[in-house]
Amino acid sequence: MPDSRDSDRATAGDAFVAVYQGARLREMYKLTRGGEITVGRDESCQIMLADEVCSRRHGAFVWKDSAWWLHDLGSRNGTLVNGQRLSQPQVLQEGDLIQIGKTKLRFTWELIESSQVETRESARPTLDSPQDESSDDEGGGPLPLILDRRSRVGLFTESSLTSEGLWDARVRRGFARLYELSGPMLTATSVEELAGLVLDGLLPAVSADVGAVLLFPEGTADRLNPDRLVTIVSRSPPDLPAPQASRTVSRRVLREGEAILAMNIEHDPNRAKLGTVREMRSVICAPIRGSGENLGLLHVYCSRSGQSLDFISLEIVLAVADQLGRTLESLRQKASLQAGLQGEREVSRALRRLLETEGALVGGSPAMSELRHKLARLAASDATVLVRGESGVGKELACRELHFQSSRRNGPFVCLNCAAIPETLLESELFGHEKGAFTGATGQKIGKFELSDGGTLFLDEVGELPLSLQARFLRVLEGHPFERVGGNTSIRPNTRIVAATNRDLETAVEAGQFRQDLFYRLQVLEVRVPPLREHVEDVPELAGHFLTRACQRLGRPPLCLSPEALRALAEYSWPGNVRELRSVMERAAILSDRRELRPDDLQLGSMLAQAAAAEGRVPPPYEAILLEEVERRHILQTLRATNWVKREAARVLGINRSTLDRKLERYGLADEASAPPE
Repeated sequence: MPDSRDSDRATAGDAFVAVYQGARLREMYKLTRGGEITVGRDESCQIMLADEVCSRRHGAFVWKDSAWWLHDLGSRNGTLVNGQRLSQPQVLQEGDLIQIGKTKLRFTWELIESSQVETRESARPTLDSPQDESSDDEGGGPLPLILDRRSRVGLFTESSLTSEGLWDARVRRGFARLYELSGPMLTATSVEELAGLVLDGLLPAVSADVGAVLLFPEGTADRLNPDRLVTIVSRSPPDLPAPQASRTVSRRVLREGEAILAMNIEHDPNRAKLGTVREMRSVICAPIRGSGENLGLLHVYCSRSGQSLDFISLEIVLAVADQLGRTLESLRQKASLQAGLQGEREVSRALRRLLETEGALVGGSPAMSELRHKLARLAASDATVLVRGESGVGKELACRELHFQSSRRNGPFVCLNCAAIPETLLESELFGHEKGAFTGATGQKIGKFELSDGGTLFLDEVGELPLSLQARFLRVLEGHPFERVGGNTSIRPNTRIVAATNRDLETAVEAGQFRQDLFYRLQVLEVRVPPLREHVEDVPELAGHFLTRACQRLGRPPLCLSPEALRALAEYSWPGNVRELRSVMERAAILSDRRELRPDDLQLGSMLAQAAAAEGRVPPPYEAILLEEVERRHILQTLRATNWVKREAARVLGINRSTLDRKLERYGLADEASAPPE
């Protein structure tokens, strides 16, 4: 039974359990009335022992009838009290020596100072195990005494909420401050601001006067070494320098992942001296935990005389550290997203500038100046524009110029080549489709009309638009809404239509291949891009422009054109227009070993010259015929050369089979191509 002194001490109910490593006091745990305090190997135990002989939940300290009782919870190897095996719950008295596995503990009503360990007299059995000199700490001397530790906040459990005396005024004030902290923490815009808010709100809540937030730099691999920590923000009274964290406590928290309440840290041999008369009497160190890794540590110290941190302070600090970890991760993710977004915006702006530069019309001839002037006037309107010109003259560049000079320049510029899409898919490309609208429609598809909302839709080769789609296309041009294929939701995009063609649409209208009403609707505004032969004075500038771009893409030093090469370029007829000139310059940049290009590097008209030389003849004289007639003859010659195999002819021509069929129909060759060869 407890003596009279024990009875007096039991009035308050608080006691301590000292844990020894050999003969050295290693930790102290405070036993506070209310609930059961378990001891064992399991991390859920309030007193966790790293002892393989100890059971997971070995025993428990229970406050009952104004005394502390020790219970064995059915442990495998049993519990000894003063050398006697514990067979039933036993009341503990001052100085009782408890052995659990290989670990020795002492029950006491008084907090033991580390300096008292070697001189203390006791009537109870002594710690006669050989002293274990092993330590994970450098240096020697007494270490900080660990009074309590927590791996998770326990004040919100059902048993804690109903514990006697737990929700006193100080606890309510502490958690009110914790609640007040949550709002400002979420609005912090930097790690430094967040850490400062935490310390300014936390220190008064736990009656501490010194604190620090230490974090690992992002990307740190070794997160168990306290030397890797960087102090982000610290707070201390004016007469104390910035706090320097205890390495002993820090390493223990990082290694075990638990918040620790310790005392006597002024004796820590691994802590830099503060150099003042005031010493840190107690400390709480809590891990700042992220998703699967330690982000850092939260240190809180008390240096005031007559005051110390306790287990309630430990709970509050751990709760704040957990919230700090979650908020810190969220803040870093937000910063990463913002940096990524800013980077994407920079890339987008750079690409737009590059697109505007590379898409700019080159040449200062009167013909090009007139074209730019007309495009500038047309850009001021939202009316439909029809751009006409031969193949390769730069109709798409003219359309881009039109877009980037208009009020829609910040909107999308969406291109669609009507001749490159099979007729069966062209409707879906233009108007989109819903999931399941047809075989193969595995998901919803947004059409080009919707994608170009707020910008410009450029329809290249609009003369190839099938008759079956021209009526629906006309309705959209006239401002009517449309539905996606297989859908029933009306869509009315804000899109400007700019179309281009090298066909003679008037002839196509007369032949019944193009709707007259659609032609008139497209021809609200019209602009013609001149062929290169009409502004040959721009050839040197264009050649230099394409040659420079080709060298940049190839990563080779800049090349130049000799006077002879420039003269050859000016004398050439350029049947392929600007597209052919660009191809000539790119070919020369790839194949030439010279820094100054000569006429033989250009290979002008090489395909025609080689064919003529092979047959021992000179090229035929110029014949004034329509471009469509040239195309008709070429298709017919290709069909004959491939023995009328359409698939092979389409491959040779570099077009789709469906495109070849449409051209055969247009030129009246469908029946001839369907007949078997003789």
